Amino acid sequence: MNDRNCKISDAEWLIMKVLWRNSPLTTTKIIEEVSKEAKWNPKTIHTLISRLVKKEALGVDKDSGQYKFYPIVTRDECIQEETGSFVRKIYEGSIYNLVANFIHDEKMTAEEMEELKKLLDEKLK
Repeated sequence: MNDRNCKISDAEWLIMKVLWRNSPLTTTKIIEEVSKEAKWNPKTIHTLISRLVKKEALGVDKDSGQYKFYPIVTRDECIQEETGSFVRKIYEGSIYNLVANFIHDEKMTAEEMEELKKLLDEKLK
């Protein structure tokens, strides 16, 4: 997977979420679905779709007479890229600093800490 495929803006995320849930979709259907969550002009949505195609995050099926768009990158790939970017930018690449921040600021519940401990224990095996 190319990193550039998942470097998408917050607005583009909304388009991708619609297509990860259901694809392929025509532009009309994408506009209809996105309009349930955001009050954007259809031209704005067209622009976002075009950007995502240019970034190779979306593919286009032109064979059916109507353009139908589908994701090329998975949600998990994009989450991984976004998480890595966040950790590099905010925590200087240290996942330890990220987790420590949440634990020290009491943003994690006891249950979440227990689940995290289980994950770490499994990873150490």
